[in-house]
Amino acid sequence: MTIEKLKKEMISQAGKAFEKSFGKKPKNLKLELTPDVKFGDFSVSFFSFFMKASKELKMTPLEMAERVAGNFRSDIANARAVGPYINIKIRNEVLFESVISEIEKEKGNFGNSKIGQGKKVMVEYLSPNTNKPIHLGHARNGALGMAVSNILQSNGYEVIRAILTNDRGVHICKSMLAYSKWGGGETPESTGIKGDHFVGKWYVRYAREAEKDPGLKEEVQTMLSDWEEGRPDVLELWKKMNQWAYAGFRETYENYGFKFDKYYFESETYKLGKDIVEEGLKKEVFRRHKDGVVYYDLPEEEFGRDEKGNVRRMVLIRENGTSVYLTQDLGTAVTRAREYDLARLIYIVGNEQAFHFKALFKILASLGYSWAKGLYHLAHAMVYLPEGKMKSREGKVVDADNLLAEVKRIVAEEVGRKETDISEKEIKERSAKIALGAIKFQLLRVRPMQDIHFDPKESVAIDGFTGPYCQYAYARIAGILRKAREKNISPKIDYSLLGKEEELVLVQKLIEFPESVKLAAQELNPLSVATQVFEITKAFNQFYAQHQVLGGSDQNLAASRLALVKATAVAIKKGLSLLGIEALERM
Repeated sequence: MTIEKLKKEMISQAGKAFEKSFGKKPKNLKLELTPDVKFGDFSVSFFSFFMKASKELKMTPLEMAERVAGNFRSDIANARAVGPYINIKIRNEVLFESVISEIEKEKGNFGNSKIGQGKKVMVEYLSPNTNKPIHLGHARNGALGMAVSNILQSNGYEVIRAILTNDRGVHICKSMLAYSKWGGGETPESTGIKGDHFVGKWYVRYAREAEKDPGLKEEVQTMLSDWEEGRPDVLELWKKMNQWAYAGFRETYENYGFKFDKYYFESETYKLGKDIVEEGLKKEVFRRHKDGVVYYDLPEEEFGRDEKGNVRRMVLIRENGTSVYLTQDLGTAVTRAREYDLARLIYIVGNEQAFHFKALFKILASLGYSWAKGLYHLAHAMVYLPEGKMKSREGKVVDADNLLAEVKRIVAEEVGRKETDISEKEIKERSAKIALGAIKFQLLRVRPMQDIHFDPKESVAIDGFTGPYCQYAYARIAGILRKAREKNISPKIDYSLLGKEEELVLVQKLIEFPESVKLAAQELNPLSVATQVFEITKAFNQFYAQHQVLGGSDQNLAASRLALVKATAVAIKKGLSLLGIEALERM
């Protein structure tokens, strides 16, 4: 019997008991795990009915619950009243066999569902600019994007992981202008600087020089106009610097495990955006000011007015005829709609862009695109460091490469201290996986809209709500399984031998896992998976601290506990993989 069938059977029997007790069928019965395994495995509440019918029937809620419990009939469970609840206790051999057998059968598919079957979803994430390296904020975005994509895929959706690279515009021209003025022919190769870091160096240089020379702003606008007009020397410089940035990005993507099915570039979509603006002018959706600026008036009922009391406007074309981010976003959205029949397009972008996306979606709807209703902005909050908010234009930023290197260093020191008989290569490989797990877990263990105060040392702790804590539990289980293979334990499994409090708590956490994965897909929030993996890990550690798995004299009990431990490993590994984290055989 599967976990779902077991739940449905208990709901069915509770409903029959209620109907026999009061002559009517109950509505919307919900089965929940008990908060304390001492009181049973599941509970069903009839609170609403009991409170309404108490006076009429001249019975207390407890008396009514006792009547239902008395009429509960099942070959595999019994029930008792606790307040307005019916607590159901399933026979241990049925409970453990149902859960463990299903996990053993499903293996890597445990927790999957079909709620998204037949639906195609695109998840756009990361969206770097080619004027600077990928920083800690991008790392959060990337971790969220990969996790959401994995979770949607496990729930039956066909997922397209997409990235839009912002490779043109004013900010890119700032790096280009600074390099053309002060670069002196330097290259990433000649300086030994990673490509995206090298380009970012000139973005910071521009900001510093612009404070002294305001005239640089006009030069940047001229360079942007020259780029859009196709001036050869400007295009050549643009291509060269972008290639440096792309090479650096690819290395970071690989190190962080960020994967993409489709690449979009702003330089390839902004022209379509301009064409869409022209169509919008013909439809009178947009307006052109006498100075040449093209804009859209946002509906007051949805967007209100600005601080001066004016209707809010979104500029689409500047006075000099150049486009803005919003223009290319129009082009990119239409391009995707032409390429794919998407049920949903999810933009993972920081919450500071909330107004931008609300306006974008409204404009696309105003242009008559019916698919605009499937657009969604999954916003996430900021990542803070001890010294405050990151500012890339000032160079005050923790880039993703340096962060990973620092966490690797912290982990390598600890691994080398504990494991003196392993090679430097093994320390390096293991440390990289632990460090990446530490970073991703800390970035995903909160709701997307919650700010994060990132602490590298806290992230690598093997105690508490961290990635290494969960990885370590999996490695511990892997060690147990290795010893079991050495001992060749093969007695008959007898699930009736299981039923200690810690075993029941652990199996409850395993039962909850599929719902946590489904909830994560529905809410587009990996937190429920991270939390459940942690809860399973914590329950396993509590079980392992109190009970022997292999060392006892009862080999049948050892085999049964070993089956429970194997099932636990499957759930931890699956949960970590959904978060983009590798489960390790050895820590």
